Amino acid sequence: MSNPLFILAIASAALAVILIHARGAAHRLPPGPRGDVIGLLGKTSPLELFEQWREKYGPVISFSLFKRVVVLNDAQATSALLDKRGDIFSSRPRLVVAHEILSGGMRGISMPYGARWRTWRKIQAAGMSASAALMYREHQTLESTVVLGELLADATRLDTALRLFATVVMLSVSYGRRVRNLDDAMVAGNRQAGDEFQRASAPGKYLVEIFPFLLYLPRPLQWFRPALERIRARDTRTYLTFYRAAKEREDPKPCLATYARSEEGAGMTEVEVAYAISAPFGAGIDTTVSTMQWALVCAVLHPDVAQMLQTELDTVIGRSRLPTFADEPALPYFKAFIKEVMRFRPVVPLAVPHATTADSAYAGYDIPAGTTVYGNIEALMKDPKIFPDPETFRPERFLGHDDFALPFGFGRRVCPGMHIGLQSVFIVVARILWAFALSPASGAEPRLDAYVSLGLTRGPAPFAVSLRARDGDVARILEEEGAEAERRLGEWEYEINGAA
Repeated sequence: MSNPLFILAIASAALAVILIHARGAAHRLPPGPRGDVIGLLGKTSPLELFEQWREKYGPVISFSLFKRVVVLNDAQATSALLDKRGDIFSSRPRLVVAHEILSGGMRGISMPYGARWRTWRKIQAAGMSASAALMYREHQTLESTVVLGELLADATRLDTALRLFATVVMLSVSYGRRVRNLDDAMVAGNRQAGDEFQRASAPGKYLVEIFPFLLYLPRPLQWFRPALERIRARDTRTYLTFYRAAKEREDPKPCLATYARSEEGAGMTEVEVAYAISAPFGAGIDTTVSTMQWALVCAVLHPDVAQMLQTELDTVIGRSRLPTFADEPALPYFKAFIKEVMRFRPVVPLAVPHATTADSAYAGYDIPAGTTVYGNIEALMKDPKIFPDPETFRPERFLGHDDFALPFGFGRRVCPGMHIGLQSVFIVVARILWAFALSPASGAEPRLDAYVSLGLTRGPAPFAVSLRARDGDVARILEEEGAEAERRLGEWEYEINGAA
């Protein structure tokens, strides 16, 4: 107890609490629980707490968690602040360990709003905009054919098949490369780096997160830094190896690596570009897999909806070929179904938190600079003023409504990979419903109220479904198209020298 650093940290903690409350007294903050909420968050999920507080305090609430936090629980507030005041509400909460030390400030998801982030976003847009996303459709189509063959052979491989599909697509977007399994060095390297970032982001794990003045200690006294810097050096080697391998291809497939080369020396270093093009792996796999899983859960638990989907697919496509992207405009009920899935069970229910860069105000309340701001997507999706009877799964509510970007975040920080993600969900789910009759598997029936948390992402608890070919021609079609897909997918395969 006599350690000077420990005494300093305790004193600083007390001072931080005093300053936060003093600053709160100087502002007219949105209503909310006053005092320490750490104990409450340890017992109840944030979503449940925010719903309780919304009912008690209203649509805009605030509380203190070492920093000031504001939660926006209705569409009016999220639109007014996160969408329309992007110059103030587009930054990120400071992550001293995960972003600054472990990632050298180079991960776009946690990067503060500013010139550096805009350059990062430019790379993402070049390779993942609505028009750029069209270039990945060929690969997504071929890989979805492989998924169907896997499921025809063994329906218990559903989770693995979906995860491999999403992983392959994201690596193709970043590096123009196909992997055949989840043990590939490119998968392992990206996954290891992403896991370290997620672990370092855990609230309360590092004292320096609460007391960033510890960064001013002499380097030898920053006990937390050496291990993090060793991990960063390993991650940097990993990302550079993959980026350089993609750059060296003589006839590369469209990917972020090819688009980003022009940024080297024009505002970004090679290392910064290598980090930038790794972004789809961390942001796009769990979200895509969870959305596809929820779609299948909803189809199984709502057989009347599944029947309408399959009737539409059969009417438009017939039974002699698989669905393609060209069919999508003629499938209004299917498109409405996917939107309703994303509303009914949003996979990122709290979005990624924003942060303010200047003082602002809303509805007579002050929102000081440096406030962490959550847009509660879950609350918006269940708002009866926007979606009547929100607890009922009803795809018809989206018929005639093409635009639905709410599941992908807000304002200038909306997910840059949303178009690729939607393409993946469409081609896989449409083809599964075309090929198979779905029903619950005994002993592991899907449940709507059971979840798995994957960082910011929420997916369904493990489940099993029975998949039965809908007619005698399905196996033949999948066998023929599967062989052709495997042959053509060789164009995306190449070796990486130096990969562990």
